[in-house]
Amino acid sequence: MKKKLLCCVVLFALAAAVFAGARQETGSTDSKATGTFDWKRFSGQTITVYMVEHSTSSALQAKIPDFEAKTGIKVNIQVTPEANYFDQVSNALSSRSGNPDLFMTGVYQVWNYSTAGNVEPLDDYFANSALVAPDYDYNDIVPSVINSLKWDGVSGHAAGSGKLWALPLGCEVYSLAYNKRAFEKAGITKVPETYEELLAACDKLKEWNGPGSYPIALRGARDWGTIHPAYLSVFSQFGAKDFAVEGGKLVSKVNSPESVAMNQFWVDLVKRGGSPQWSNTFWYIGQAELGAGKAAMQWDADNNSIQVNLQNMAEGGNIAFAPHPVAKKGDTVKSNFWIWSIAMNSYSKAKGAAWMFLQYVTSKEFLEYASVTGNNMDPVRTSVWNSAGFQRKMASQEGYIDTFNKTSPNAGILFTPQPAFFETTLDWAETLQNMVAGRVTVQAGLDALKQRMDRAVQQ
Repeated sequence: MKKKLLCCVVLFALAAAVFAGARQETGSTDSKATGTFDWKRFSGQTITVYMVEHSTSSALQAKIPDFEAKTGIKVNIQVTPEANYFDQVSNALSSRSGNPDLFMTGVYQVWNYSTAGNVEPLDDYFANSALVAPDYDYNDIVPSVINSLKWDGVSGHAAGSGKLWALPLGCEVYSLAYNKRAFEKAGITKVPETYEELLAACDKLKEWNGPGSYPIALRGARDWGTIHPAYLSVFSQFGAKDFAVEGGKLVSKVNSPESVAMNQFWVDLVKRGGSPQWSNTFWYIGQAELGAGKAAMQWDADNNSIQVNLQNMAEGGNIAFAPHPVAKKGDTVKSNFWIWSIAMNSYSKAKGAAWMFLQYVTSKEFLEYASVTGNNMDPVRTSVWNSAGFQRKMASQEGYIDTFNKTSPNAGILFTPQPAFFETTLDWAETLQNMVAGRVTVQAGLDALKQRMDRAVQQ
């Protein structure tokens, strides 16, 4: 009897999975519209949009009346602080009620949502000229950004191909922000271009601005966000990988010789240059301490909203930006991406209206407004980067535009897509803390982490 019951449960689960897959493949009937494009095609419908509390959301909220007048579609926006936001979205999607119709998301979250059948692929919509505004210009979106939102849904397969799961609102690459006054005070005549030069600069910048000041702000909190910015960019520069597919199975490679070498460098960097409170540092703490004259450098996000915030701080006029250091001069600068995007709930009951909103908030017109009038992140459209308004706005941010131009062509999602992402990166951040604190050697810490990551992805 137990065997029969187990068999029924397994068959039911398989049937559910097939049904979910069929939903994904079939897509929405709204994507089958015919005729010419019309912004009013879905007039009279109402959609709900979940957004995280962010500068991008502020710009979007300001334009809701314009969208409603243009389309006849009513929009209900719900904005939530980031600390609670992703749990809210996950719970809403798992209910499969169709609410919200659209939601702001990061790429890593999409890996979970899409494999669960909760995200609508957008390829069929773009393939239908009746649904795409003639001036949308898909090719104007920065290629490395839009490609990062594609994935074939197979754990271990890299992002960049497969279905398109979301559209980008803003992005960030990772670079070195530095205080010119601090460098001058310490006798540093040029921005560090290699890891060796960076360590040497850290040695000169200890207590550069009195007791409590330190060389470089780095994320160190027990949080997945500690792994994904500068740390993962350097991890990739060393030739290290988080996972590989071996014998048809996903296997962690965090204890490879390349990873060990990278982590030894990173532990040394934190010890020689990091904050005494490094293990409690999030990006916004590092930014505040750079702007206040406590940190001489920050190796983290490079984006419009951060630059504007820094301008209003005590050291704002002294901050400049440069591509992050590499192993040796001449090496290609690689950077991980963070991309705030907007995706459609596959269970939405108003997909056509939701698609119109997706187009509107990723259009040239809106994204230029969000970046020039608002404080959106790095623009995701080439036309916005080239616009006179954006160029004027960022002219005072020394090195900002040049840094993005040098970094973005080789930027991408450097993690291996897999559904245990948050579990494994949280464990990774804790292991990094233990290695820096000397509770475990780099080799032993990474060996143990590998075993736990293998178990997590196998489960």
